[in-house]
Amino acid sequence: MTATSATSAASATTITPTAARVVDAVKVYGTGDTGVRALDGVSVDFPVGRFTAIMGPSGSGKSTLMHCAAGLDTLTSGTAHIGDTELSSLDDRRLTLLRRDRVGFVFQAFNLVPTLTVAENITLPLDLAGSKGGKGGKGDSGDKEWIDALIDVVGLRDRLHHRPSELSGGQQQRVAVARAFAGRPDVVFADEPTGNLDSRSGEEVLGLLGRAVRQTARTVVMVTHDPVAAAHADEVVFLADGRLVDRMESPTADKVLDRMKAFEVPS
Repeated sequence: MTATSATSAASATTITPTAARVVDAVKVYGTGDTGVRALDGVSVDFPVGRFTAIMGPSGSGKSTLMHCAAGLDTLTSGTAHIGDTELSSLDDRRLTLLRRDRVGFVFQAFNLVPTLTVAENITLPLDLAGSKGGKGGKGDSGDKEWIDALIDVVGLRDRLHHRPSELSGGQQQRVAVARAFAGRPDVVFADEPTGNLDSRSGEEVLGLLGRAVRQTARTVVMVTHDPVAAAHADEVVFLADGRLVDRMESPTADKVLDRMKAFEVPS
């Protein structure tokens, strides 16, 4: 085999690492005739360093998928993984530590602590962990550099000493995004992060999530019902009736809207 062909063969077998994934995921709420199958054998991966949106009609299972992938809920069967760690193998304490150290969350409600400043809200995950050290043994210096870079990414340097009540909704959500990335998680899960924002603020937050992925090499998985929001992602995963039905690379709002129309039930 020539050097060129060997390189080609190696490239062909290169596997993109995944920040999170579920395999044959089944989630059933209730039992017997009243049981609801929210996930029905879903297998999907969320690659490292990518922004993925999850879409589908109401009741399609998109929020359930996110909650199970993030370790906020448990699967009835199948497996969920953060990196190489299978979540069902962890006891409650280790699962709590994994969510604290390796997963970030952004919700529709900003969930900021009203008595803390912007700076204190951003560093809250590190304070709760009892260490400013961050990952990789970088210590205080590495952590401060990371937080300092995040503040620039989210554009909040002139608001660090303000409290949440002194900020607009869009600014509060930017604080929430910075807080989600503060601990250098493997993956950040965002559940309808623009749901409480006007269109302009929503665009700012979505642009911020995209920049955070590109500039910090983190992974974002976002649940949304909005085709415009989904168009900010690198890829859209579509669910219907608890099943994975499609994936779309390089989405546009129009292409996503057309795909969503296929799920509509004729009246």
